[in-house]
Amino acid sequence: MLVRERMTANPIVVHPDTSFEDALQLLRDKKVRRLPVVDKNGDLVGIVVEKDLLYASPSPATSLSVFEVHYLLSKLQVKDVMTKRVITVGEDCPLEEAARIMVDHKIGSLPIVRGKQVVGIVTETDVFRTMAEALGGRSKGLRVTLRVPDVKGELAMLTSKIAELGGNFVSFATFLGGDLQHTEISFKVQDVKKEAVIAALEKTGAQILDVREITAEYQPTLISSR
Repeated sequence: MLVRERMTANPIVVHPDTSFEDALQLLRDKKVRRLPVVDKNGDLVGIVVEKDLLYASPSPATSLSVFEVHYLLSKLQVKDVMTKRVITVGEDCPLEEAARIMVDHKIGSLPIVRGKQVVGIVTETDVFRTMAEALGGRSKGLRVTLRVPDVKGELAMLTSKIAELGGNFVSFATFLGGDLQHTEISFKVQDVKKEAVIAALEKTGAQILDVREITAEYQPTLISSR
């Protein structure tokens, strides 16, 4: 999957001389947290994120009057608070590589460019949404996690065992196994009994880490202080 398939195309943008107040209001109105900054030619020259604008706002403990605060903010422009060195990728970047770049650089979004023109933006929410789909996050079924030797043919052998039982794979993913000799795999499968899957996997020698029936979406717990 490439970023062009998951990005928000034609994202909302601002210009370097856009006022601080207008940019902040735009974030709130459009319910976004990032705004690419483009020049008069449409070329990317920066990015401003919500925390930049909030950081630039005076503290509630400031000794300035309301009128002084308003005056200072009215003079502030996007170019005064934007990040000028922007990490970007092209439309053909694989989504997993975009995610890796975001992790490596500790950023929450990537403008997608064609040359210097912004054609989209991909955020951590887009990555999480795709990850949830890839792991079968909205599908019912038997969820299995294994630790197996990282050797050629191991995954093919395991999937064939499930196929022999008539199982239908909903999702399948591999993860680092804690050492170079092992891999952890997690998959969700339907149309097969839990006991039959466990029995088949035990015969392969795979280390079964977790097996559970997913019959409904997991519900979060809300903790709220008074």
